[in-house]
Amino acid sequence: MPRRSYDHYCAASRALDVVGDRWSLLVVRELCPGPRRYSDLFADLPGISTDVLAARLKDLERDGILTRQRVGPRATTAVYELTPAGAALRPVLEALSDWGAGLLGKRRPTDAVRAHWFALPIGRAVAQRLTAGTVTVHIGETVFHLVVDDTGITHHDGPAAAPDLELRLDLTTATAVATGSRSLAEAAPEVSWP
Repeated sequence: MPRRSYDHYCAASRALDVVGDRWSLLVVRELCPGPRRYSDLFADLPGISTDVLAARLKDLERDGILTRQRVGPRATTAVYELTPAGAALRPVLEALSDWGAGLLGKRRPTDAVRAHWFALPIGRAVAQRLTAGTVTVHIGETVFHLVVDDTGITHHDGPAAAPDLELRLDLTTATAVATGSRSLAEAAPEVSWP
């Protein structure tokens, strides 16, 4: 099937030709912390069908946003990972997350939630308090770490080997930080920020 295009000679239009389809940027969001198997992506994108996920992965691979590697004892498991072009979309996701934080409002009963989805807004809040360093964040059973340096903010699966700080938040508190209704200082008063 040929790719649909806006056919506008405009940088924003061309970018949307590549990542503007529904679910595409959320696939990128899921790959920001590191490689994922298809089953991991499917589990952390509630509401996506297997057909749509497969199509988005194929399109994003074709467009150079992600790569697919075969791993495992018989190379039977596919693992997807962002390319440098895909990783360059992180500031776009950060801007969308910042813009969308005010739209979150109260969580609806039908809203799915995953603790690692808070990495972007919590990373932004951490960067306001810490100009450089590594922070391990625990939200319930989910653990990821943030790295803040002169190139920006990144997040990665699991705890950091030697974090400068550790944050322990419950989902309600993480939500409050994400929406801006609580500061990190209020959410984690036990942390001594530099």
